[in-house]
Amino acid sequence: MADDSAASHRRDPIKSSVGNVAAQRRRQNAVTVGKERRESLVRAKRLCRVGPSADGDVPVEGNDMITDEEEFLLEAQTSSAVEDLKSTVAYQGKGAMQKRVNALRELRRLLSKSEFPPIEAALKAGAIPLLVQCLSFGSQDEQLLEAAWCLTNIAAGKPEETKALLPALPLLIAHLGEKSSLPVAEQCAWALGNVAGEGEELRNVLLSQGALPPLARMMLPNKGSTVRTAAWALSNLIKGPDPKAATELIRVDGVLDAILRHLRKSDEELATEVAWVVVYLSALSNFATGVLVKTDVLHLLVERLATSNSLQLLIPVLRSLGNLVAGDSHTTSTILVPGLEITDGVIKVLVKCLKSEHRVLKKEASWVLSNIAAGSVEHKQLIYSSEAVPLLLHLLSTAPFDIRKEVAYVLGNLCVAPTGGDGKPNLIQEHLVSLVQRGCLSGFIDLVRSADVEAARLGLQFMELVLRGMPSGEGPKLVEREDGIDAMERYQFHENEDLRNMANGLVDKYFGEDYGVDE
Repeated sequence: MADDSAASHRRDPIKSSVGNVAAQRRRQNAVTVGKERRESLVRAKRLCRVGPSADGDVPVEGNDMITDEEEFLLEAQTSSAVEDLKSTVAYQGKGAMQKRVNALRELRRLLSKSEFPPIEAALKAGAIPLLVQCLSFGSQDEQLLEAAWCLTNIAAGKPEETKALLPALPLLIAHLGEKSSLPVAEQCAWALGNVAGEGEELRNVLLSQGALPPLARMMLPNKGSTVRTAAWALSNLIKGPDPKAATELIRVDGVLDAILRHLRKSDEELATEVAWVVVYLSALSNFATGVLVKTDVLHLLVERLATSNSLQLLIPVLRSLGNLVAGDSHTTSTILVPGLEITDGVIKVLVKCLKSEHRVLKKEASWVLSNIAAGSVEHKQLIYSSEAVPLLLHLLSTAPFDIRKEVAYVLGNLCVAPTGGDGKPNLIQEHLVSLVQRGCLSGFIDLVRSADVEAARLGLQFMELVLRGMPSGEGPKLVEREDGIDAMERYQFHENEDLRNMANGLVDKYFGEDYGVDE
């Protein structure tokens, strides 16, 4: 398959006015969502403060801030701990194994003590080659676990600190195998998840070294903690932008069944990590999306949205739902058939999210609705007749800018049918008149005044619909009443040629010399 990228197959856009660019934005969202996770709810990298079996002996204090003096002391202790480890690795006498484990435990304790661990001090002292040596096959589980734990927290550091793990990657991957104990395999998966979270370059290294298949197999059992860590690591590993890893993952035997099982039965914490895997599968790989839509995954996502109040879970579930309906028009028409219970269920959970106090849910729900609204006339009528429209109209005038822009895509797409022969979209006049009468025009004109090019274009496109489509020639008067002429005239000498031509063309056509003569 030459190009399995989900962005390579886009739903036919409605040309010119309020065209659907949702499928294109789906790919962009997939790339940017990693940054959102890092900055908000779920970090791309995670420190390990308590071990996989939750029996860590490091007290996790409420306040992680440390003074300069404490930081200096911690760095000195870390350097000393690495020297001790160096001595125990070289020592071959009686009790050598226990001495190594004790030295590893002390280093791990220091690397887990603060939210800002002394990674640089550990690296300068030469920790990596020693930790790699401690991962050698035949070592006791306790030693392997402590060494992997140290590497996990080093990998949670700055980019150059994460790259220092390169010599350790082959052994970390090898210990994911079935011969390893679950705690060791899980700790190695955690370390690899941190490495994958650093960026595309290290993800490609991990993929080339074969990290994906063993991580995928760790998702198959029903062991909560292990599956949760493996799913999180996989979501970092397949996040692209190349779709090959996502396609490879869905092809691993048992993975699809495991995803569905965990979404159906697991606790919210595990379901959250599995949902993030679905986000990247559905965002990046057409093959994976095609496989997913043939299952009951949509039912499972809707059920989770309907029954959960966990923001951490709702975000990836809602994003997954949006990705699935942002596919090509055939896919959308197949999974969202007006009149079916599942379709009504989708609209209901999206309304629930529009009502949420969380802005991220409002924005995501609006994005999903914009994908549906860009579909068939039946899909547009489905939204138009729902409880969503009054909520969207309210958000267009009151919400933060990023939400208003998503809402505008929904409302704009509700007013246009597939493009006619002249390249202009056909109007759904009933929808247009109703929405304008309910006050949406001022919200679109506000977008025209914004500095955001995409939003301004969207506003101008909707104004063109109003100018052309309102009955009895009312369009120009309505636009003038909302100061729309002034909003367009600011583009008279604008640097963006597309916006300049669009605005000037509308002013010339509808507000030329003859405008108002009849009055």
